Amino acid sequence: MTNSNTSSNNKLKKQANVLRIFRKIHRKIAIFLFAFFFLISVSGLLLAWKKNSSGLILPKTYIGTSTDFKDWLPIDSLHKNACEILHDSISNNLSLKLNRIDIRKNKGIVKFIFAKHYWSIQLDGATGKLLHIVYRYSDLIENIHDGSILDKIADTKNEIFKLIYTTIIGFSLLTFVITGFWLWHVPKKIKKRKLNTNK
Repeated sequence: MTNSNTSSNNKLKKQANVLRIFRKIHRKIAIFLFAFFFLISVSGLLLAWKKNSSGLILPKTYIGTSTDFKDWLPIDSLHKNACEILHDSISNNLSLKLNRIDIRKNKGIVKFIFAKHYWSIQLDGATGKLLHIVYRYSDLIENIHDGSILDKIADTKNEIFKLIYTTIIGFSLLTFVITGFWLWHVPKKIKKRKLNTNK
């Protein structure tokens, strides 16, 4: 009977030690990554609401004069026009390197989204007229959310900062799940063993 109690007490001590270790890991990761988790949660909420932000986060898409490609100006002419508008309206120092050209045939417009900054330009596909010039907060928030803003600032080609950032956050969340489970599960086991021991 005494050996059984001793064995049970040893198991309780081991579990209590494991619990202390996991609590320490859980707490230290929480302190170290507090700012990252805050950024992820806030940016995630903003991205979830971007389509319902009345154009504050995700720019409104305007309507052009024609949805028929036959009426449209050539893409290179529209591109040249967008570049001139960007430099004339915002700054002559802004890069003209494109991220993508977003053609919305059903809206009759073309969006020129630039790679080195967050300004974008919407042109009427048929007339080349400026419909909207806007700072794309949605892209900025998305880059903050996934860490790729560091790649944008450093101008990296292989998104190494995004890879490191998402790896750290992913492993941290996994560790949180594991340690959180143990912080919930082990005390229940210890309590149950104590009750069995005292019977």
